[in-house]
Amino acid sequence: MEPANSFIDFLQQESGKILEQTLQHIGLTFISLLIAVVIGVPLGILITRRPKMAGAVLGIAGVLQTIPSIALLGFMIPLLGIGPLPAIVALFLYALLPIVRNTYTGIIQMDPAVIEAATGIGMSPRQLLFKVQLPLAMPVILAGVRTATVINVGVATLAAYIAAGGLGEFIFGGIALNNTNMILAGAIPAALLAILFDWGLSRIKFRKVFLLPLLILVLSSFYLLPDFYGSKLLAGFTPEFMGRNDGDVGLKKIYGLKIRTVVISDMIMYKAAYDKKVDVISGSSTDGRVKAYDLQVLQDDKHIFPPYYAAPIVRQDVLDKYPELAPALDKLSGTINDSIMTALNYRVDILKQSPAVVAKEFLDAHHLLRSPGTGTKGTIRIGAKIFGDGYILANMYKLLVEGFTDLHVETMTGLGGTKICFEALTNAQIDLYPEYTGTGLLVILLAPPSTLDSLGGQADKVYDYVAAAFQQRYHIKWLAPVGFNNTYALMMRRQQASALKIKTISDLTKYLQWN
Repeated sequence: MEPANSFIDFLQQESGKILEQTLQHIGLTFISLLIAVVIGVPLGILITRRPKMAGAVLGIAGVLQTIPSIALLGFMIPLLGIGPLPAIVALFLYALLPIVRNTYTGIIQMDPAVIEAATGIGMSPRQLLFKVQLPLAMPVILAGVRTATVINVGVATLAAYIAAGGLGEFIFGGIALNNTNMILAGAIPAALLAILFDWGLSRIKFRKVFLLPLLILVLSSFYLLPDFYGSKLLAGFTPEFMGRNDGDVGLKKIYGLKIRTVVISDMIMYKAAYDKKVDVISGSSTDGRVKAYDLQVLQDDKHIFPPYYAAPIVRQDVLDKYPELAPALDKLSGTINDSIMTALNYRVDILKQSPAVVAKEFLDAHHLLRSPGTGTKGTIRIGAKIFGDGYILANMYKLLVEGFTDLHVETMTGLGGTKICFEALTNAQIDLYPEYTGTGLLVILLAPPSTLDSLGGQADKVYDYVAAAFQQRYHIKWLAPVGFNNTYALMMRRQQASALKIKTISDLTKYLQWN
C-alpha cells in the first residue's frame, strides 16, 4: 500500500517537469485560441452579412468538432508531421465552432429595433458593426471564447501523443505504468487550468475587452519558455520509459543525465529522430527502424540496462489445467536471435507487413506451422504490449498453440505498457503474454541495487532470479526464452552523434553539462 504522502512526494520530485509541462500546456491552448479568435470572429461576422453561407460554415465547423481528437491528431501526422504544429492546428479546429457560432448568434439575434435606430441616425455599416453590433454581442462572443478555452485545455492533453508536450505527458506515462500519481500529476493541473481560465475570462468586462488579445498573446508565449532554460538537445521518450528505473528515472540517478524531454509514441519515435524533431530517443536494440533510419545506439557504459531476453510468462493455474500448453510454446525457444528479430521487426515497422503474416511465414520456414486442431478443449487468451515484437510473438504463439494442441486462442494485443499487461495476467483477464527478463526484474519485481549488483547483468542469473521470484510471489511461470535480447538503448542520428563525438551515454551527459 502506498504511503499517504506519496503523491505529495511525487509532486516535489517532479516539480520542475510539472512546471515545464504546464507552461507548454498553456502555450498550446492559447496559441490555438489566438488563431481561432483571429479567424473565427471575422468569419462569424461574414456569415451575418451573407446568410446563405451560414449553414455551410457552421456545419463544417460542427463536423470538425465531432471528429475524435486522437483521430484528428493522427490524421495530422502525415500532413504536418509531429510536434507543436499539428497539435496547434487540431486545437484551432476544435476552438473554431464556439467562437464562430457565438459571434454569429450574438449579432444575428440583436433586437431589430436597435439596428433600425442606428441606421436611422445615419450610421454606416462599419459604424453599425463596431459601435453597436459588436459591443452588444460581446458577452455572447466572450462566452464562446470561454467555451473554446476550456475545450482546448482538455484536448491539449492529447498533444503529448505527437510529441508536442503539455500535461498529457504525465497522463500517458501514468496510463502506461498504471501509476496513479503520474496520472493525477497531469490531470489535476489540467483541470485547475480549465477552471482558472474560465473564471478569469468571465471577469473580463466590455470596457477591458481590448486587453483580451494582449492577454492571449502573452499566454501563447509560454510555450517557448522551456526552450530558453532547457538543454540544447531534446529527447523523445515513450510514456513507459519516462517512469521506469531502467529508463529516464535511472538515467538521472546513475548517469546524472539532465536533458529536456518530451513524451512520444513508440510508433513515431524513430521517424521523429530521423526528421530531426528530437535528438535522442529511447529505442529497442532489435527494432528494425534503427537500421532503416541510420540511428546510432549509444553504449550503456554504466550498465543501467540489464538483459532483456524475451519469454512467454503464463499463470501456473493455466499450465496445470492445460499441461500441453508449455511444450507448444517452448517450440519457439532458441529460434530467434537478435538479427532475426530485427529483420522481423523491419518487415512490420518499415515494410508495413501484417504481424500475423510475418509470424506465419516465419513458422512455416522453420517447419513449425500446422493446421489448427479442433479448438474444443478450451480457450487461451494471449496478450501483448503495444510494440511490434509483441504483436509478432503473440501471433506466433497463437499459431503454435492452435497447431500443436486442441486449444482455441484469442489474442488481445496492444494492451499498452508493462503494468497494464501484467495486471491483466494476474487478474486472469489474459492467460499469457511475452515479457522481458530485464522488465520483470526492474519494473515488476523492483529489484534493489544489492540484488542488481549480485546478478552482475548476467543473462542466466537474471532469468533464474526473475523466474524464481515470479513463481514465488505471483504463481506465474517463465517458460524458455525465445533467444533474442531486446535491450533498451539510447539512440541518436548517426551523423549528429559523430559530429558531437558522442559514443556512450556518459559522453552524452558530459556534452549536456558543458553545452
